[in-house]
Amino acid sequence: MGVWETSLIGFASLLGLMMAGMPLAFAMILVGAAGIVAVVGWTPALGMLGQVPVSDTMRYELSVVPMFVLMGMLVDRAGMSRDLYHACHGFLGHRRGGLAMATIVACAGFAAVSGSSLATAATMGRVSMPSMRRYGYSDELASGSIAAGGTLGILIPPSVILVLYGIMTGTDIGLLFIAGVLPGFVAVLFYIGTIIVVTRLKPEAGPRTERVAMRERFARLTSVGPILLLFVLIIGGIYLGVFTPTEAAGVGAFGAFLFCLWRRVLTPAIFLECVVATARMTAILFILLVGALLFSNFVNLAGLPSALQQLVAGYGLSPLGVIIFLMAIYIVLGCFLESLSMVLLTVPIFFPLVMSLGYDPIWFGIIVVMVTELSLITPPVGLNLFILKSTIGNISLGKIYRGIMPFVAADILRLALMIAFPAIILILPQLAR
Repeated sequence: MGVWETSLIGFASLLGLMMAGMPLAFAMILVGAAGIVAVVGWTPALGMLGQVPVSDTMRYELSVVPMFVLMGMLVDRAGMSRDLYHACHGFLGHRRGGLAMATIVACAGFAAVSGSSLATAATMGRVSMPSMRRYGYSDELASGSIAAGGTLGILIPPSVILVLYGIMTGTDIGLLFIAGVLPGFVAVLFYIGTIIVVTRLKPEAGPRTERVAMRERFARLTSVGPILLLFVLIIGGIYLGVFTPTEAAGVGAFGAFLFCLWRRVLTPAIFLECVVATARMTAILFILLVGALLFSNFVNLAGLPSALQQLVAGYGLSPLGVIIFLMAIYIVLGCFLESLSMVLLTVPIFFPLVMSLGYDPIWFGIIVVMVTELSLITPPVGLNLFILKSTIGNISLGKIYRGIMPFVAADILRLALMIAFPAIILILPQLAR
């Protein structure tokens, strides 16, 4: 059986199992294991199946995952999301659309300590939606800004998806974190620009609120100072080479623990709940990683990456043309798959092809994260949209869909900018090397 037939059967089987309700991790493990047996036979396949789950999950770099997850859990328990929103509200609320802008900036701040888009969208939905409704904001603009701001959780470091990308491709995780800083800042600017355009066209969608006194603004800002300092310490420490990403994760988790103690919100029961939730999330991510690695080994042994390279060479596409084609595939997949699934399924196939074209793996990692951000907010299967619907309750999916479309357009423009000017992504990692 040829490369394309083997690969097609593998992907069809995977999609069939997922449609039947099997979790993605177990579907990838089953299809990957069966595919490896079919390609290389029982004896070498059994050796690989016994080695991958042990050797790859015991890698030192993976210890960053539970530490950063725990940091996000502790900071969330400390009520940081509400303080971030109130601080941003004080500086931006008096502008037209200011509360939506404050939501975006607060989402960026919360993303910097949570690393999760779904957690960011759910938390900020509870915090900012009541305030925006109280001041007469349209449900479309309010829900769109929350859902879009939530996507920053997988781009602004520390990002769990960047960690998994680094593990799967052998790319330096610290440099990936550093590379995500400027694109995250640009994302905030694009989202704020989108809010400005929407409120210029429809001023009643985002009315101004009362101006907060300067003294009160800085009083609110001091309440989030410690956690912002923690973020600067983590990223600055990695950038300056003071500690590795793994050590930075430990510093972040310990700093969040001290922050909770300082705020007197950490009881033994709450701490145990955070630890258990961290263990559960880490186990889920590790099982997903094992499944992705087995499925990756299957497609590599089948020869799909090499076949893709030959196909591209046969059609004579330019490197930029290949990237545009891959982005189109990601956007279409994003309408049906969520971000983590897309990264785990596609990176093992596309990464060798992109590297053969001479692109930087750090640049491609950030591009992949940016385009998979769209999967969180594109109908019909945008997880941030459904999380927001379940969090808010009394809002229709139609309003959420209408509200998110301007932000989807902004994301596509931002993706085009990063492809056209890769230096925006690579300048900080180059300085840190």
